[in-house]
Amino acid sequence: MDETCEFCRLVDGDQSAHVLYEDERTIAFLDRNPATTGHTLVAPRAHEEEILTSDDPDSGAVFETVRIVASALEAVLEPDGFSTFHTTGPLVGTVDHAHVHLVPRFPDDDVALSLARSKLDPDEAAALTAQVRTVL
Repeated sequence: MDETCEFCRLVDGDQSAHVLYEDERTIAFLDRNPATTGHTLVAPRAHEEEILTSDDPDSGAVFETVRIVASALEAVLEPDGFSTFHTTGPLVGTVDHAHVHLVPRFPDDDVALSLARSKLDPDEAAALTAQVRTVL
């Protein structure tokens, strides 16, 4: 546990939250500043800064919890879909404890997740594909 981490304090019971789901590896709770009704954060109980590239088995458990909670939110809220995202490094914001945002989506929500896009260069794509396949 990291004493300075807001999410670790929440897992320890030292900070309150509206917990939707928890098990021995993960916790899912409503975001205090939700983008939409039901905006949920899913985090490993243990302090981890990275879940996508971690060897920790809790990483996979986080995404299983995302699936479980999404099913429940689907039944309760009947959203049109979900946006799910996780960021790492300096883009993560103010909390270094890894977490996934699960955001129910509705036609009238003000959520704007935009990605600047460009055309895929076939030569760059082939080179990247070869490099990744070598590592895999």
